Amino acid sequence: MDKNKIIGFKYVPLFNSKTDHYLLSVIIVGLTALICAPLSNTQSYHVVSFILLFVTSFMATFMGIGPVLLAATLSALVWNYFFIPPHYTFHIDKAEDILMFGMFFIIALLNGVLTTRVRKQERLARDREKRTNALFQLTKELSKARGIDEVLGVAIEDIKTHFSTDSFFIMQNGNNVLLSSGRLQKEKKLSQDEYQAADWVFQHCREAGKFTDVRSAVNYTFFPLRGTRINPGVVAINLDRQLQGDKKVFWDTYLAQISNALEREFLGELAQKARFLDESDKLYKTLFNSISHELRIPVATILGAADTLLASPHPRNVRSALLHEIFTASLRLNRLIENLLNMSRLESGRISVRLDWYDLNDLVNKVTEDLKDELKPFSLEISVPEEMPLVKIDFGLMEQVLYNLLFNSCEYAPVSSAIGLNMSYQDGELIMQIMDRGPGFPEEAMKNVFKKFFRVEGSKTGGLGLGLSIVKGFVEAHKGIISVENRPNGGALFTIRIPSENPGIEKNQLQNQ
Repeated sequence: MDKNKIIGFKYVPLFNSKTDHYLLSVIIVGLTALICAPLSNTQSYHVVSFILLFVTSFMATFMGIGPVLLAATLSALVWNYFFIPPHYTFHIDKAEDILMFGMFFIIALLNGVLTTRVRKQERLARDREKRTNALFQLTKELSKARGIDEVLGVAIEDIKTHFSTDSFFIMQNGNNVLLSSGRLQKEKKLSQDEYQAADWVFQHCREAGKFTDVRSAVNYTFFPLRGTRINPGVVAINLDRQLQGDKKVFWDTYLAQISNALEREFLGELAQKARFLDESDKLYKTLFNSISHELRIPVATILGAADTLLASPHPRNVRSALLHEIFTASLRLNRLIENLLNMSRLESGRISVRLDWYDLNDLVNKVTEDLKDELKPFSLEISVPEEMPLVKIDFGLMEQVLYNLLFNSCEYAPVSSAIGLNMSYQDGELIMQIMDRGPGFPEEAMKNVFKKFFRVEGSKTGGLGLGLSIVKGFVEAHKGIISVENRPNGGALFTIRIPSENPGIEKNQLQNQ
């Protein structure tokens, strides 16, 4: 009989028990024979055979086939030598005893083999149940994971738990080029030989490395992460022995689940990048067209007026009008450039606030003087209390805040309407309010008012949509807040609150000194 017995499609070693089990089987049979010794000189020696048969069957519940066969053989020989007359010989006189001896040996042998096989099938069933449960838990955890890094974290932890080995995943870069280090474990970098093995696995979708026929000199075994549409990468594990049989099937199934999850997240990441690039491209085109349009108008005005002045002599009033147009276009061009530069400063985090004590009347006078032409068609109502203390602000930044808000009101408020500017100081805060009677903002647009490049649909053409976002950035640089609301009878109301100490010195005291 072959030492290997075929079970299903798998060769299972028949004698695979530990050495101590063989010794234990000898001891148990010996003790059983010693206990049954008083029955050796009676006609009840057949009872001994049943006792030994029971002991052999009991041993089969926790021992392998080898020790059970040894116990069955020893039990038959002990029963023959010590209990079947004539004693202390292997000779049997009675035919029924010969038959009983043969039946005993066969029954003990079959009982041991069958019991051991049942035990083995039970163990295999338990192993399959554990593996099925492990795959179920893996699928459950992977379904909850969001993003490649979370999937890899789950995979690395579960491989450590169920296969008792460390692993790390080498992903591709989206252009079918394998990276040289782990996605999560960036400190793990492949040597040149290891990278060549990993890249071969990625290109050929076959395992390579340790315990394989391809590049077996490296320390890792590399397995491909196969996807239905794209292969996300390669996994490397450090094995002590080759995966075989059921464990290899379990590993392949386990890896397939991980590969599917990684492919899903990898494709999602690529799609997100594609959407981001598409949105960036659209934003670039929109910004480029808008800037081109905004630049073209003042530049064309300047070129046209300058060309007219240079072409031929003109009366003084015509020259004055043309020069005024050049000056106005230059201001518009300068405002556009300043807004772009300010947005660049805000996004780069290079805004530095230089706080000092200032009189708000100086701020208001400076801004209204700069906007005198824009404010002419409107009724500007300014309210600054006489007892208003000095406030600690960055004059340059707050000048641009107030300038942008007033200019915004001039752009959208109807001609001859009132524009209000109120200043107050309450509970350690400077409060500035700018209000107009323009169209206000649609409710759905209120949350986006201060976002860069945002423009209300159907609003007046011109501008880049940067003014209010710059205002918000400069106010927040003062650790302040800005809010907007629609006025009950039409128009918008901007409220700025900036924390400022009270110097305890009145302005008129400073003026009298």
